[in-house]
Amino acid sequence: MANWLKTMFLLTAMTAVLLLIGGAVGGRTGVIAALAVSLGINFVSYWFSDKIVLKSYRAKELTEAEAPRLHGLVGELSRAAGIPKPRVFRIPSPSPNAFATGRNPSHAVVAVTDGITEMLTEEELKGVLAHEIAHVRNRDILIGTVAASVASAVMFLSYFARWGALLGGHSDRGGRGGNPIGLLAAAIVAPIAALIIQMAVSRSREYGADEAGARFAGTPDGLARALKKLDALSRRVPLPAGRTTSHLFIVKPFSGGALLNLFSTHPPIEKRILRLMETRG
Repeated sequence: MANWLKTMFLLTAMTAVLLLIGGAVGGRTGVIAALAVSLGINFVSYWFSDKIVLKSYRAKELTEAEAPRLHGLVGELSRAAGIPKPRVFRIPSPSPNAFATGRNPSHAVVAVTDGITEMLTEEELKGVLAHEIAHVRNRDILIGTVAASVASAVMFLSYFARWGALLGGHSDRGGRGGNPIGLLAAAIVAPIAALIIQMAVSRSREYGADEAGARFAGTPDGLARALKKLDALSRRVPLPAGRTTSHLFIVKPFSGGALLNLFSTHPPIEKRILRLMETRG
């Protein structure tokens, strides 16, 4: 419940940023126009994102005959979570990682790389799959889509704010002129704020999936050991993932410097493991 409330607070904060920059650019009309465009884009993304991301990583569906171990674990964890069993896909990559996608639990997919099935023990793999099942159970794809929709609207409005500042502001029907300095500040600050909030939403969802996954698996130990192992292995064998899909994976598929870590969608592995260990009691 605490993670859910935090997520709702962050989404509300992002909406507030949208309203502020919308007012600076074009008042209510600007906000409505930006929301219409961004919601249209993300509507398409929501309905077809699973197919797009699976194709981008050349993922292939596995039958129960081809992967009885994976299907058995996914079925067991799905029953524990009280959701339909997701389809299982294989990503042909030696980098150890996994993700879940799909617009709702009835249309969900769990995808794993070749590397993760080869490098993890049974208990560790169960912990990873439990984390992904938790994402499906918690409807994190929907939450992520909402966050992306509002963030896209902020970016859309910031583009017009930059032009408004360069052109010396705007005037509404009441004859009040826009402040070029205020528009420029909104154009610079609002996208950064929206990005930080969007990252915070994703981080909150990761903590929530870790906690729920530990319950579904019956213990946090497997997932905790898997996270530590995956963090080290994925640094040595990174997965060539795009920035728009990197948030889907259980661990960050590539490493970066301090600035990249600041805007990372994944919490630090050490903090995730510490929180998992706290659920043991």
